[in-house]
Amino acid sequence: MDDATRIELEAAAFRRLRDHLRTRTDVQNIDMMNDTGFCRNCLSRWYDEAGAERGIEIGKDAAREIVYGMPFAEWREKYQTEATAEQKAAFAKASHD
Repeated sequence: MDDATRIELEAAAFRRLRDHLRTRTDVQNIDMMNDTGFCRNCLSRWYDEAGAERGIEIGKDAAREIVYGMPFAEWREKYQTEATAEQKAAFAKASHD
């Protein structure tokens, strides 16, 4: 497979993941962190960092809006729930980068 095709496939997979996460507003970031070690915020940070590596300034808020499909504050207000004691304990116990 040539590099251009690989990049196209990787980009398509990213868009599909992004779109899937936009529709699964019932899945909380803390659950994603506890189960997978990453969440929507991680994905947006990685996007921002990838831009910075290429000299493109995206910024935290813009990157989050790309991933969430809306400003983060709006998503948080509409969909984020208060973490349970169990979720917080699992998060504290795990090592997250």
